[in-house]
Formats: sequence, C-alpha cells, structure tokens
Amino acid sequence: MSDRLAVVSGGGTGIGRAIAHELAASGHRVVVLGRRAEVLEQAGAVVDAAVGAALVVPLPVDLTDPAQVDRAAGTIGGLGEVDVLVNNAGAIITPPADGSLGALAEAWRRDLDTNLMTAVLLTTALLGRLRRPGGRLIMISSAAAQRGGAGAHSAGSYAAAKAALHGWAFGLARQLGPEGITVNVLAPGYVADTPIFGDRMSEEFHTAKIADTLVGRAGTPADVAAAVGYIASPAAGYLTGQVIGLNGGAVLGR
Repeated sequence: MSDRLAVVSGGGTGIGRAIAHELAASGHRVVVLGRRAEVLEQAGAVVDAAVGAALVVPLPVDLTDPAQVDRAAGTIGGLGEVDVLVNNAGAIITPPADGSLGALAEAWRRDLDTNLMTAVLLTTALLGRLRRPGGRLIMISSAAAQRGGAGAHSAGSYAAAKAALHGWAFGLARQLGPEGITVNVLAPGYVADTPIFGDRMSEEFHTAKIADTLVGRAGTPADVAAAVGYIASPAAGYLTGQVIGLNGGAVLGR
C-alpha cells in the first residue's frame, strides 16, 4: 500500500474522478469526497479497476457544513499525512427566477458556499495534516474567474466565487512556502464530459465554446487531471503561488 495520500473534493464525477484516477495511477491512495455516497462508491470502483489496485477511499461529506468537514478531517487524519489536497468541488448555481434582491442574495451565497467555502473549510481542517515539506495544495478554479461571468444575474456569482480562490491561494502560498508546501490554482476553460453545465449544454453551446479556443477543441477531464498530476508531483517543487490557465487559448496568459 502506498504511503502517499491524496484528497480530492468533488471526486465522484467528471474532472474530479479523472483527477482521482491520475493520482491513483501515480501510486497515491486517494480519498474522494462528495455528497453522494453511491456516486463516490461507483467512482472508486471504476478507478480501482482501471489502476489494478484498491486505492480509492470514498468519503461522503457535505463540504459546506463545518461539522461534517471537521469529522471528515478526523477520518482522513487516521490515514496519515496528506501529500496532495485538490479542492475541486464546485457547481454553477441556477440563477434566481423572480429577480428579487432576496433571491439574488441567496443564489450568490450558495455559489460562494459551493465554490469558495468548500475549499476554505476543507483546507483549514486539513492544514495541520499536510506533509511538511513536500505537500501540494491545488485549487481548481475556472477561466470564468479570469474573463468574468455573463452578468450579475447568471454566471457572475460563479466567476466571483472562483476568483476569490485566487487571492486566498496567494496568501496561503506565502504562508506555507517556508514550510515546503506549494499552493497553486488551476483554471480550466471549457471542458466537455462534465455535469457542471447542466441544462445549458447543447450542440450550439458546445460549438460556440470550441470556437472560442485557439486549438479548435474542447478540453477533457483527462487534460485537467494531467496538469494536476504535474503540479502534485515532486518535480513541481519550484512552482507555487500561480494561477495556471488551461483553456486552449480562450483566455491568454497575463
């Protein structure tokens, strides 16, 4: 059994499951976190079958609930030091239908809870358990954080929540760098084969997103997982405090 331990939030589907597979294939035991136990169990079985070893530990938890996160951190602590923590949990919250300020405030708070506070709570709960030196802390953001959402009543709150990860990660990088822990943000662009777009997904949406890239294709969960695999590796020890765009050129570096 590997002595390297990785934790991936939102690890049951799409990008999160691909990240879990990448880390398990490189020899990590991987704890996958999410709200739906059945989805996590299925993801674990698929990854374990693919890598030929029982390395995935499903751990159901609502990451917006501090008490549940605290209990999950205790369980994870019993497995050993955490080498890699990937904060991948997130979702685009459906905008309010009635246009009232109250509904707008509720939607924004849910977006902040889902896309920012899940990472803040889990990271804080596991901070003392990260390996020193050598720990890797990775935030999965979005190109929306770099280019903006579609407006105050649609994707604006999602973009704002993801952008908040960036400033927070910079502070963590300064704090944890002297202890040998790197902190980086990976900001994917359009990635197909994920459930995040929900009812927005259509052939027209897909085509428009591809047309926005310079390489003429959509990203895949495997693209994101491969980037995480490098950032999580010992070879990336000099990489910290960065926002890394992975978007096919839809958003140019700056």
